Amino acid sequence: MFFYLTKIVGLIFEPTALVAILVAIAAALAWTRWWRAGRVLLAGLAVALAAVTIPPIPAALMGVLENRFPRNPALPARVDGIIVLGGAIDPGRSVAFGQPQIGPNAERLTSFVTLARRYPAARLVYSGGSGDSFDQDNKEADIAKLVFAGLGFDTDRVLFERASRNTYENATFSKLLAEPKAGETWLLITSAAHMPRAVGVFERVGWTVIPYPVDFRSSGRLGLDFRPRRALTLLGAVLYESAGLVAYDLNGYTTRLFPGPR
Repeated sequence: MFFYLTKIVGLIFEPTALVAILVAIAAALAWTRWWRAGRVLLAGLAVALAAVTIPPIPAALMGVLENRFPRNPALPARVDGIIVLGGAIDPGRSVAFGQPQIGPNAERLTSFVTLARRYPAARLVYSGGSGDSFDQDNKEADIAKLVFAGLGFDTDRVLFERASRNTYENATFSKLLAEPKAGETWLLITSAAHMPRAVGVFERVGWTVIPYPVDFRSSGRLGLDFRPRRALTLLGAVLYESAGLVAYDLNGYTTRLFPGPR
């Protein structure tokens, strides 16, 4: 049930969809006796869009999430294992088009391969099933295996966890698969904005990891930036991740509301 609820919340906090719905409502009202309400709604929507897209508000909020853990953390000489969370591949489209379809989180894959080659003795885990509530047949881990093989990487080194549907299941199922021992050093790779929630979940299941954030979306600088589409995309990602932090905390899936360095 929790899995499906998170998908509903994701739709609610998608700004572009919300804007489209409100514009359609305003246009419909414009042809009725409530035309004044339609004009007020449209004007209010324009003001709201300008307020959140012209100033660097979405980028600043994204920066709060992305800078929660150190960028490019100092890595130890010995690493016992590396785990990367899925989210970079669209398994459904990959199967439909007959070739891997990689999204904007591709740094998860490239960083995983880079670190795996840096630590040739480390155990490796790729964790990713399907986060699509309408398609649980196509698994991201299966496509990831093809991607790594195409890059010339030895996939026999990797344990592929293909049952998880969300971050909590990533940690739970991967721990059962990898069986990490107390005192071992594990690196966790995921998008920087997603790292706080991921670390909280891994702490909850009793798996100590060193966060290795990748896939930074904020520009690293603040200033006027009139790119409404990009701003809305950033805002949607911030709202989704913030809602995820709250939902996970309320359900006891994480150790803290906004996990950070200990």
